[in-house]
Amino acid sequence: MSAPAVESREIVLGGLRVAYTLRRSVRKTLGLRIDSRGLTVGVPLRVGLREVEAFIRSHAEWVIDKLRSRPVAEAQAAFDISDGAAIPLLGDAWHLRLASGNNRVLWHEGGPQRVVELALRSGGDARKLLLRGLQQRGLDLFKNRVEEFCLRLGRPVPAVSLSSARTRWGSCSSRSGIRLHWRLIHLPLGLIDYVVAHEVAHLVEMNHSPRFWSVVESLYPDHLAARKALRQVAPSLPNI
Repeated sequence: MSAPAVESREIVLGGLRVAYTLRRSVRKTLGLRIDSRGLTVGVPLRVGLREVEAFIRSHAEWVIDKLRSRPVAEAQAAFDISDGAAIPLLGDAWHLRLASGNNRVLWHEGGPQRVVELALRSGGDARKLLLRGLQQRGLDLFKNRVEEFCLRLGRPVPAVSLSSARTRWGSCSSRSGIRLHWRLIHLPLGLIDYVVAHEVAHLVEMNHSPRFWSVVESLYPDHLAARKALRQVAPSLPNI
């Protein structure tokens, strides 16, 4: 079977995990391009992955410098926290209700609408309270999903914590365990499970080798479609 013309891959450069697009064509030489979408590597059709990665590593300093110096994209407008505003949660639309209370978040799943009630003290910060509620709900769910996938692999369950990283949905470390971006709570459970499966697979293979992707596939067979869907939906998530 021939290699796909376009692949999404990752490589570690100077301790930094860098995502890149591998694009095969009839070109005769390897080339690197960095734009608003990130790193693209153009390669001849028959060049192997080992040679590709050696080429990227030989330009690691340039790649990292260029990625870090890219112009920052125009900031997404902050989510409007107002009574009745719709917010995605696990892929469904929930609606905010602003009320008086002792700074608690209440989740109302019955009735015609699913409601997130922000019970605020006088002068309370609605945005901070909503963020706290979403992060706590996310952490509870993520711990459950990590445990589920670890049980499938027969691996001990590591520590699970939240991340606010700008470029990654998750990370896995033998020291600190698994970190998952809190904004995953906005996504459908199927996409959350893909990210969880990806990070749990690193407990077996701390790399992105074919053996790693084999572990991911054993946990989440439709991982290629999930990765594509995740990339498409990410820009639409609310900026809280």
